[in-house]
Amino acid sequence: MSDDPISDWILSEGNATRITRTSPIGGGCINNARRYDTDAGSFFVKTNRGIGPSMFEGEALGLGAMYETRTISVPRPFKVGPLPTGGSYIIMEFIEFGASRGNQSVLGRKLAEMHKAGKSEKGFGFDVDNTIGSTPQINTWTSDWIEFYGKHRLGYQLKLALDQYGDSTIYQKGKRLVKNMAPLFQNIVIEPCLLHGDLWSGNISSDKNGEPVILDPACYYGHNEAEFGMSWCAGFGGSFYNAYFEVMPKQPGFEKRREIYLLYHYLNHYNLFGSSYRSSAMSIIDDYLLMLGV
Repeated sequence: MSDDPISDWILSEGNATRITRTSPIGGGCINNARRYDTDAGSFFVKTNRGIGPSMFEGEALGLGAMYETRTISVPRPFKVGPLPTGGSYIIMEFIEFGASRGNQSVLGRKLAEMHKAGKSEKGFGFDVDNTIGSTPQINTWTSDWIEFYGKHRLGYQLKLALDQYGDSTIYQKGKRLVKNMAPLFQNIVIEPCLLHGDLWSGNISSDKNGEPVILDPACYYGHNEAEFGMSWCAGFGGSFYNAYFEVMPKQPGFEKRREIYLLYHYLNHYNLFGSSYRSSAMSIIDDYLLMLGV
């Protein structure tokens, strides 16, 4: 293996003849990020000294799938590989960000266009498992959405809370909700749509022309409404939802399902960051158990 596989790729397959500057980019809490300026343009590079290439491979497949829809702007992935001293890297397109997060209605419309264009014949899931933050996200292909979401999203997080904190209360009540949540999905058609999977404000930006850009995905094919699971820290307003639902019409029961999708991310935050998120997750579970009469 080369001592510097990143520079080697940029100076060969990246079509650059010289790297003029590298500079750190802040903002991430899991990986290190750098900008590589060259005579063939700029590249964005993330490295992680503690994790092998599988995490970045999942990210690259997600970015590639979103890029192929030709709808919303995402950084195009170029190369993933191992570092000689351990760890891994990903090289991708560098997008110059603008001053704002862009127009909410344009974001809503383009996100809906991505959901409409990105379909799967394999069911719900993704070709590889990936991560939501640093938590493993299991994407085993499943034909039934309720089964997929119950097992690989809520069920996985509930088991993690039991194993990590010994939290049998949230585990048992949560499992009861999973077992009885089917009525929330009555009278709707659920198609596998390509989801970004981790759409919060830190993963939404705009380019220098003001066009929305989304990044750092946790992609899979799922119910389009699951995309709003991080809405509690995404800042989506009325213009976002109005534009979205013009392209992807709102389905019956949307309001009563909203919090079932927030629950996955509240549980993940509980598992990642501790007990301050437990009450939000517990409140959603209790409300649903009451609503469903179980």
